[in-house]
Amino acid sequence: MLIEERTAADGDLTALLDAAFAELVARYGPEGRSQVRAGARYLVASVDDRAVGCGAVQPVDSGTGELKRMYVLPEYRGRGIAKSLLSALEELAAGLGYRRLRLATGVRQPEAIALYERCAYVLTEPYGKYVDAPLTRCYAKALAQQ
Repeated sequence: MLIEERTAADGDLTALLDAAFAELVARYGPEGRSQVRAGARYLVASVDDRAVGCGAVQPVDSGTGELKRMYVLPEYRGRGIAKSLLSALEELAAGLGYRRLRLATGVRQPEAIALYERCAYVLTEPYGKYVDAPLTRCYAKALAQQ
């Protein structure tokens, strides 16, 4: 498996983001797609030259980043790709100087919740647009500094 940074305009990344959004619509209905902030950095995981997963770190403030767009194609799940991608995103965030990562996921994504909890993310109070979103769960994790 190869994990590398890609730009927002990358075709493989765009296809993965479209697939992720389609899955969210299937699980939650047609809620709008939230925008990723300027300055977000994307990683793509590839297996045998096929892009199979993605994720992003976007800036919140000088010490905090937010994980966005974590996704692995269904046929590649259960192979440790999401955990490797999450680890690489944490490493990227720490390298950018973030001391903490936060994220939002949903109650209809038990596999995502299990991953984040296995990887030491702690349930936190909802933030931003998630404050009044009963199907959302927010997590955070302190990062080891490089």
